[in-house]
Amino acid sequence: MTDRVALFLGLAILAFLVLDLGVMGWGFSAFLARRFADLVQWVAFWR
Repeated sequence: MTDRVALFLGLAILAFLVLDLGVMGWGFSAFLARRFADLVQWVAFWR
C-alpha cells in the first residue's frame, strides 16, 4: 500500500465518521459494526 492510498483511506474513514456523528449520532456506525461482527462469525463458520 502506498502512502497516497493509505492517506486517502484514512481521510475517507475519518470523513465517514464525522458525517455519521453529525447526521445520525453514531447510529449507522453501530449498525455497520454489528453487521461486520455477524460477517466475521459467518466467515469463521466456513473456515
